[in-house]
Amino acid sequence: MSNPTMTKSGTSAERPYLGFGLGLRPDHYETILNERPAVDWFEIISENYMVDGGKPLHMLDRIRADYPMVMHGVSLSIGGSDPLDREYLKRLKALAARVEPRWISDHLCWTGLDGKNMHDLLPLPYTAEAVAHVAARVREVQDFLGRRILLENVSSYVTYKHSTMSEWEFLAAIAARADCLILLDVNNIYVSAHNHGFDPHDFLRGIPPERVWQFHLAGHSHDGPLIVDTHDHSIIDPVWELYRAAVRRFGRVSTMIERDDHIPPLAELLAELDHARRIAAPVLAELAA
Repeated sequence: MSNPTMTKSGTSAERPYLGFGLGLRPDHYETILNERPAVDWFEIISENYMVDGGKPLHMLDRIRADYPMVMHGVSLSIGGSDPLDREYLKRLKALAARVEPRWISDHLCWTGLDGKNMHDLLPLPYTAEAVAHVAARVREVQDFLGRRILLENVSSYVTYKHSTMSEWEFLAAIAARADCLILLDVNNIYVSAHNHGFDPHDFLRGIPPERVWQFHLAGHSHDGPLIVDTHDHSIIDPVWELYRAAVRRFGRVSTMIERDDHIPPLAELLAELDHARRIAAPVLAELAA
């Protein structure tokens, strides 16, 4: 397995390409094992498998025998003020040794305070102080894991009046300072652009292509004037168009679809995955010409 090393910058030449994947969900375990669907790879939620045994790990091991995987966490709280949870990191590293993921990712956010997990992905102020704070914690995590990690942009619904830069400038600055990589969530860009009134294409233009190793695609819900990143609907046309623009800017980036509620039969998600392939193929062919 190729892992993001600690000694090289994240150039596009080094970037592994896995193709088109899905989030691994219990609803689909049996279908995957019985039908071996045309999915190039799966992404697992790390915390769902950071356990000592049981059915989830058993199914994971069986599916892992046939498909490459990456690990995606929701509890690292890389932007938090509490000390990093060393026990959590130990369990994360142990799971990585078992799964041998192509990479490990988590969110650019904070999730709690004073040891209490709020089970939400909370945004940070976009300041130089926050860049330094997060980058130092990313370097600590990477040193512990022995590999670079990917940070994902989150959807957000509030802003901080003392922010001094845009979200994309903030993300790019942390990636450069920590020498980490980026999981670019296209739906989250669309959601936050709607909620905060910026041009999502400005976000794409502000991210260094060599740092982006993965795309997320998902559906969302409208809640009054806001869009909420719920992962419980099909992907809408404007997000598909933003994905097309992302492929044009960043090239061959491993792409996956998230679905966490109102989970449909696997065939429906495979159809969406095929749609992603149809969007990316002509753009990549044009870039290669």
